[in-house]
Amino acid sequence: MIDRLLIIGTGLIGASTGLALKAAGFPGHIAGWDANRIERITALDLGAVDEVCSNKEEALSVARHASVILLATPVMAILDWILELAPILRPGQLLTDTGSTKLQIAEMAQGLFGTSGTFLPGHPMAGKESGGAAIAEPTLFQNAMWLFTPLPGETSPLAEEWRGWIGKIEARTLDLDPARHDELCAWVSHLPQMLSTAFAALLEDRFGDAPEIAAIGGRALRETTRLGSSPYSMWRDIALSNTTPIAETLFALEQRLAHVRENLKTPELREQFLLANRFRSRH
Repeated sequence: MIDRLLIIGTGLIGASTGLALKAAGFPGHIAGWDANRIERITALDLGAVDEVCSNKEEALSVARHASVILLATPVMAILDWILELAPILRPGQLLTDTGSTKLQIAEMAQGLFGTSGTFLPGHPMAGKESGGAAIAEPTLFQNAMWLFTPLPGETSPLAEEWRGWIGKIEARTLDLDPARHDELCAWVSHLPQMLSTAFAALLEDRFGDAPEIAAIGGRALRETTRLGSSPYSMWRDIALSNTTPIAETLFALEQRLAHVRENLKTPELREQFLLANRFRSRH
């Protein structure tokens, strides 16, 4: 039974998970740790966690007695935490995560834990353009997809119970192969971010604070540059850990944009609109 949860990383996702679990009736004790003091104190003040660790050493001590440890940090920090936690975890504990990429995490976990049932890689497809515990919400995961990339042959009662709680916070779940996860997320999540970032950066270079932009930009501009407000700190690790799939999507987009540019005066442009309309009607 999950009676003690440790959330490492009490920013938007970690704090929202704590709030969502409490709203769903989670009866256990939730401890939290974040390298940023403001984040962990904010999570405590919000009631997302019942207590916070004052330093990393205390977090490692709490981890020894936790039923489940949730790593809700950027990907590179998740990899570091897995290495630190692996030697101290006992049979009957579950380590899981919310990392935005999964292949590197799953491969490291496979090497460290094998089929012991200790590690369950996860990724909630939920968030906002900015992060931080201050904007955490108990409803963040409602009707969102919480992806899992379970290690081959690995299962445990705690993992099944954790999946049950993900259902209780009203998230949907789907299991994927880690490589397939990273490929799909490169297309449906990472490429839109890079596109919005590049477009917003291009407009900044071209027009800066020209008042006419705000006056005539309208909804289309706001929607296409919305993700451009995401901070680099949130996306650095995604770019580092999913470089090849993201690069492939960007190259494909470059080719498609070149095709559109070359056909601005031909009927082929209509075909591109028809393809886009078909995709939108299906999704």
